[in-house]
Amino acid sequence: MYTPSDNSQPSFGQPTPKSTPPPFDQPPPLPPASFNQSALPPPWAGAQPLGVVYGSQWSSGLCDCTTDVSNCCITCWCPCITFGQIAEIADKGTTSCAVHGVLYTILLTVTGCQFIYSCMYRSKIRQQYMLPEDPCNDCLLHFCCEPCAMCQEYRELKHRGFDMSLGWHGNMEKQHQAVVTPPYAPAGMKR
Repeated sequence: MYTPSDNSQPSFGQPTPKSTPPPFDQPPPLPPASFNQSALPPPWAGAQPLGVVYGSQWSSGLCDCTTDVSNCCITCWCPCITFGQIAEIADKGTTSCAVHGVLYTILLTVTGCQFIYSCMYRSKIRQQYMLPEDPCNDCLLHFCCEPCAMCQEYRELKHRGFDMSLGWHGNMEKQHQAVVTPPYAPAGMKR
């Protein structure tokens, strides 16, 4: 812990000592132990803080739609199916694929602003897997190129081990079956 060697305070009327900046070849001094972290701006107040390192990168590019042709076709002709599958996995099964798909379809047909709803789930996936906001803002990406963005999200979840046709609960059951099954030993064998 840092303790100053001279505890004397200048008396009234005496000039206060001026501190000299450190030379350029030395790092700046560390803040005292009583540094107030709450004085920093919140992360949503502006750009990402310096030194933020993302845990991973997207497993495929935004325009790699042809690597999964069946999903690309479904997303182009009926995006509510792909969105419902993505949203169910991102929400960890709190709402079904069908509910998300119907809400998406209603927003698409009534307002045309379904991209606002779908971009929220891209943000959830990015936060869950610490993925970069690449190549631009989530909302702008879904506004300009929603089918490509949803295909990329679908491929990312598939790459992370989810069987998209099973949904959240089906994937959890599949995972527990693989882990819980004990080995079988015949009754007549002894050690």
